[in-house]
Amino acid sequence: MHLRKAARVILIGAPGVGKGTQSERLLHRFPQLSSISSGDLLRHNVKQRTPLGIKVESTMKAGGLVPDDLILRLINNELNQRGWLYSSHPAGNVMTLASCAAETQSFSNDADMAAFISSPAHARGYGSPSEDPSASFLLDGFPRTTAQAERLDETIPINMVVSLKTPLEVIMERISGRWVHEASGRVYNTTFNPPKVAGRDDVTGEPLVRRADDSEEVYRQRWKKFEETSEPLLEHYARKGVLWEVEGMSSDEITPKLMRQFERRFAE
Repeated sequence: MHLRKAARVILIGAPGVGKGTQSERLLHRFPQLSSISSGDLLRHNVKQRTPLGIKVESTMKAGGLVPDDLILRLINNELNQRGWLYSSHPAGNVMTLASCAAETQSFSNDADMAAFISSPAHARGYGSPSEDPSASFLLDGFPRTTAQAERLDETIPINMVVSLKTPLEVIMERISGRWVHEASGRVYNTTFNPPKVAGRDDVTGEPLVRRADDSEEVYRQRWKKFEETSEPLLEHYARKGVLWEVEGMSSDEITPKLMRQFERRFAE
């Protein structure tokens, strides 16, 4: 299925609702769609020892949170590298992960870097996003708050936000049957994806375990926290006119609804 215009999409859903499953199915259905993860970008820059990566690493080692401006900078750079974010610089798209100022130059101190990454997008050479279908992506891990969404709006106007909803009790039942092979990350469920031998990994035969955060008490706390933080974020995107909500008892029930809506908005 081919897209006719750029899709800039965010999926929002409580832990266990199947956000990863829906992302994989969208990426498979629409080859022009890419996944951009803020976590992956952070890890890439730390591994490559870029100036921004070094800043991220030092912040995390000190127990601090990575500033929103820095994450936005990394996302903008990634889109620019791919040619998906037009530059306001007269020379065109000159700022990329490999060549942007924040990654090739050194800053004399933290204040200089902070001033650079928090400066307005246009001052750093960023213009408008490409509407070419090949510039389509699912953004994962960011934004998580309304403040982050407002900053993202400055350079990357998201044009579809999907709110995935499944009743709490259904997710609780799903989680209660979940078992994991720690070494590989393979996940089983006694209800709909059981291992061939109870309690054993299909590939290695090694024992399966329950994750600590799969307990009912822990999950209910995570659900409550998600509801508190996601509500204002969803309201922000509702005001923008880009929010679409879909509900189902399972991922297989949600997927066809999501695909139809996605095709209606972006596909030929």
